[in-house]
This record gives sequence, structure tokens and C-alpha cells, in this order.
Amino acid sequence: MTSPVWHPFTQHGLGEPIPKVASASGAVLTTVDGREVIDAISSWWVTTHGHNHPRISAAIAEQAGKLDQIIFAGWTHEPAEEVAAELVRITPPKLTRVFFSDSGSTAVEVALKMALGYWLHRGEPRHRILVLEHSYHGDTIGAMSVGARGVYNQAYAPLLFDVGTIPYPTDIQATLDTLEAECRAGAAAFIVEPLVLGAGGMLFYAAETLAAMREICAAHGVLFIADEVMTGWGRTGTIFACDQAGVVPDILCLSKGLTGGAVPLAVTLATEAIFQAHWSETDRSKQFFHSSSYTANPIACAAAAANLAIWREEPVQARIDALAERQRAHLATIAGRDAVRNPRALGTIAAFELGAGQDYLSDLGPRLLAHFRERDLLVRPMGNSIYVMPPYSITPEQLARIWGGIDEAIARFGS
Repeated sequence: MTSPVWHPFTQHGLGEPIPKVASASGAVLTTVDGREVIDAISSWWVTTHGHNHPRISAAIAEQAGKLDQIIFAGWTHEPAEEVAAELVRITPPKLTRVFFSDSGSTAVEVALKMALGYWLHRGEPRHRILVLEHSYHGDTIGAMSVGARGVYNQAYAPLLFDVGTIPYPTDIQATLDTLEAECRAGAAAFIVEPLVLGAGGMLFYAAETLAAMREICAAHGVLFIADEVMTGWGRTGTIFACDQAGVVPDILCLSKGLTGGAVPLAVTLATEAIFQAHWSETDRSKQFFHSSSYTANPIACAAAAANLAIWREEPVQARIDALAERQRAHLATIAGRDAVRNPRALGTIAAFELGAGQDYLSDLGPRLLAHFRERDLLVRPMGNSIYVMPPYSITPEQLARIWGGIDEAIARFGS
């Protein structure tokens, strides 16, 4: 019998096999038929310390036996308070308020609503949102609206709101000049993926450019939203990508690695000024009108608290540094191949294109997927763009196996 499950980002008409995973540990996924698959992409960029990290798993189990769920509108609980306090401690001092949600897309929706509410309650008519070309911020309507228009969302174009698009900084001065003009015209906010545009094809840009964009926004009072859903939690080499540019956003979106990748949770951090714009002793209509049923779920918050304790108490940065060095070394071994284009690495992320250009719907994509699947490797190219972003617990031998499969793919498909 055909499974009734409808999988995301999957063309079921191709009839590609869908492996069933029974368990996981570290960087290894074990299928129901006993195959051991190396997770080269942290299961869509979420798993940081490794699958089933014992501290996180134990925290989930303990919390599940005490408090599983409670409404968060007008109520609170200790795991949420602990997570919020620790996030405020490790992020820049200006980020004083923590709003919980449940995914990267909703963290972005919250950020956009906070920004527009801020201007409404200040009595200033600012509505225009600025975005960076090729960006991706999620699959809900608001998140799609601030992402690149194309194959991801063409069916939903009538629902998407208009935005101002800032060119990707291939020509840095053109990017900054366009941003300057848009900000001078009175934009409400500018949302960016700091340093790396993930689903756009693992496109990198310099920390100096990020800092310059932040400076322009600050000069014109335009709110700066940093979407660190993917780039946060060490992926770019520092706990947050903004750290490398000395950038303090007005609003910061976090998810994915917030719980170590174990369970869904997201937060949107904001400055005190944004919080105060929604605060009133008399006017209830100024409150922030957003929630979901599972806002700040206690079990998810317990996982996040355990993750934050791991960052605080274990040598996570040393693990990231070691992995980043190994990634650069492996990338260097294939960088000179004729078929390899634009080899690049930042922190624990390494990427390149196999052949010219970047094409999400490249015919090469399904063939690459099959190639890696046959070798028990979870590598999921974006068209002809191949990237490696493994959990920090991956062993040198496991990483070498991934790059061995990549080397074979270059030899097989690169001619």
C-alpha cells in the first residue's frame, strides 16, 4: 500500500525511494533495514551537537513527566523563564525581550509584525519592508513575501505583499546605494540572513558588508531584522553570525539549533523600544496580537535549556573550530577540479556548484540525490549546488566518508 504521507519539497511523481529512519545517534541515522546513513546536513540544518544528545534527551524526558503543555498567554513556567534569561545573557544587551514561537517561519512572521506594530504605535506611517535578493525566510505567507520570488512560491504570488529588494552584494556599492535610497524613503524594516543566504544556494557575503548595511539602517531609523534561524548556533563559526560583523539587530530570529535540533522551538528577540511601543497601562489594543497553541511549550523549552547549558559548560566552540578546519581541508582537495565552481567555506559550512551557474531545478539534482542515497549519505543538493553542514559531533572518519562520496559525484557527473 502506498503511504498516505505527503512529504515536503518532494516530487512524489518521480517515484524516488524514501528511506524510513528508525533511530539516530551522533551523526548516524539508522534505517529500518539496518543501513547506517551519515547525516551531512544536520537533518536540514537543525542538529548541532548530534542526534539524541543525552543531556537534551534526558531534559525532554524529565520535563515530559512534570509539565507537558500550558497556555502561555498570561501564564508562565520555569523552562521558558530559564531559556529567556539565558538568551538575554548571551545576546547583545540591547535585546531585552524574548517572544516564543515554534518555527523559523513563525519567528520571522513575529519579527515582521513587531516591526509594523512598532511604527503603528509610534504614529509614524512606515510600512515598507526591505529584503535582500535571493533570500529565503520560510514558507508561511509573510515569510514567503520577504523571500525571493520564484519556484518556491510562484503559485502563491497573489497572496504575497510587495517589498523593496536590495541587490545581493556582488557589487557592494550598488547594494549599499540601493539600501540607502530605500531607507531614506522611509522604510519600516530590513530583514537579512547574516553572512549566508541558505536556501538561496549557500551564498556568502562579507561581514564588512553586513556591518555597512546595519549602519545605513541605523542612520535612517529603519529597523534591522537578523534572521539567524540557520546561521545561528555556530554554523558560521561563531555562536551568531552577527557577532562577526559587530552587528546588533533590533530584532533577532532564532530557531533550528535552539533546542540542539531535537524538537521545534523558536524565539524572536527585540529591543526594549519595540517592546515599549506595544506597552500601555490603559490601552489593551496596543498589546502584541500573536500566539500559537504551543507557544513556549515546556518540553521544547526544557530541550532549549539543556542546549544552552551545553554551550555554557562544554567546549562547543572548540568542536566547531576543529570541524571548520576539517571542512576547509576537504574542500581544498576538490577545489581545483574542472567541474567545481565557486568553492567556499564559512565556519562549519562548505559548498560549491557542480558545473556552471546555480539551478534549483537542475536535472542533475535528482541524480545527485540518488548517488548519495546509494552510498548511505544524507546529502541534499539544491539543484547543482552541493553543500556539507554536519553536526558538530561528526567524527573525522565520518566526514571523510561524506567527502569521498562527493569526490565520486564530481568524477561521475562533472564531465
